[in-house]
Amino acid sequence: MKISVLGAGGWGTTLAILLHYNGHDVTLWEYKKNYSKILDKTRKNERYLPGIKIPKEIKITHGLDESAEKKNIIVLAVPSQFLRSVVKNISYSTIKNSILVSVAKGIENKTMMTMSQMLKDVFPSLDEGQIGVISGPSHAEEVSRKIPTAVVAASSNMETSKTMQIAFMTAYFRIYSSMDIMGVELGGAFKNVIAIGAGIVDGVKFGDNTKAAIMTRGIAEISRLGETMGAQPDTFAGLSGMGDLIVTCMSRHSRNRYVGEQVGSGKKLKDVLKSMDMIAEGVETSRSVTQLSKNHNVETPIADEVYKILFEDKDPVKATTDLMTRDMKRE
Repeated sequence: MKISVLGAGGWGTTLAILLHYNGHDVTLWEYKKNYSKILDKTRKNERYLPGIKIPKEIKITHGLDESAEKKNIIVLAVPSQFLRSVVKNISYSTIKNSILVSVAKGIENKTMMTMSQMLKDVFPSLDEGQIGVISGPSHAEEVSRKIPTAVVAASSNMETSKTMQIAFMTAYFRIYSSMDIMGVELGGAFKNVIAIGAGIVDGVKFGDNTKAAIMTRGIAEISRLGETMGAQPDTFAGLSGMGDLIVTCMSRHSRNRYVGEQVGSGKKLKDVLKSMDMIAEGVETSRSVTQLSKNHNVETPIADEVYKILFEDKDPVKATTDLMTRDMKRE
């Protein structure tokens, strides 16, 4: 198949390499012209994926139309808050026969849309069955080194899910199919907010008990909001729910956990973000989740406190105390 990957960050580069070794004709698009030339010349992405060689057969370009034209699959690996600005510059006639696969994990702030909803908004004539998402516990640092990983490919069209399985599945990258695109997207986005909370626990130097509580009650919040928005509850017990939550809350590779840890230790959010090359999706998604929970009248106390710590300078210890002293509940 002819496949294009839009976004040459760590995850986009990793997937481009994986797809190449799976026998596909792969193009990798980088939005910064100068950096695309560096990638093409050196065949290394030292900024986002150090130590991994990019095969010479992968075409690297800054040309957006060139990247999207006549492709069977277009993988969208651009951070969620910037994805609309990229895809709106692609003409519908260029992608009308393609499958669009989002691998971003976020919710658009201004519209409260998931990435699949945003794609349908930009391309109203596109069949919903041409849109898919891939999500799950999958750090680029590990997948690029062929460490066994399992994720979920979801679409409202099962044939599209199967096509994604065929395109991406390898001996080290296992793909499960799903038709619950809403659940898979919400699980991938919301867990980043909970992971910031888990990082805050690390930064404050609480303990394993506290982090376990944050993770467990966090998945309850994700499930409540997800079911209200039409997702299937079983999805949140799977790879794109609990699986992704575990790895993002616990891993040393997790940017969202790192942000929380730094903020929990007393650093200002703006200083933490300024020091990072890569984007922690959970920071902006915290805004979206807080608004979505209000819109749907769903209780998300952990997400609410994470938002207050990030954007209202609430003391993390006070936030934890407020969570612990809420009215008694049944589990």
